[in-house]
Amino acid sequence: MPRQTRQRILDTALAMFNAQGEPNVTTNHIADELEISPGNLYYHFRNKDDIIEHLFARYEARMDAALAAPQGRLPNLEDIWLQLHLVFECIWDYRFLYRDLVEILSRNRRLRLRFARILRRADEQAHEVMRGLVRAGVMRASAAELDAAATNVLVIATFWLNYAAARGDRDEQASIRDGIVQVMMLLAPFLRDAERVHLNTLTRAYLS
Repeated sequence: MPRQTRQRILDTALAMFNAQGEPNVTTNHIADELEISPGNLYYHFRNKDDIIEHLFARYEARMDAALAAPQGRLPNLEDIWLQLHLVFECIWDYRFLYRDLVEILSRNRRLRLRFARILRRADEQAHEVMRGLVRAGVMRASAAELDAAATNVLVIATFWLNYAAARGDRDEQASIRDGIVQVMMLLAPFLRDAERVHLNTLTRAYLS
């Protein structure tokens, strides 16, 4: 039962953080939503930051899995499309982290270091995938162009939800789809002709 209560607290906190924004949700709000006493909540978690750290551990494991590269072969466009889906789905499920990223990381050094590790891993993975596309003959780009493209992919993926909110988008799921397409289009100038046609076909099918 205690383990079930811990999971319920985490699941409820995640839903409330995503819906209302983490700064607007207190531990008392979470306890009220669960119809438990604040003391019961504090038995499982010291404070709200403790809850956030446990949610971050879930997010971290999910993102690490999403960033895994194909094994034993060179990547192709479908691999990147699938990987972006997994990454953006993770961002969507833990969107409160991204929406309130600066606020959360500014007050928690441990999370700041852990998020920096994820960004480094994502940067290494983006470079590895793009080098694989070059070796596979799918892309043609210089080392400097690969570096710039990998960084742009990371920046857009990390801050896309904030950008979408700032421009007034109401449908965050549609914004996620737009973000995936935006990242894929960063690769278009470097693709060979046949692969560029293939990318345009994938994009039209995805947005239809």
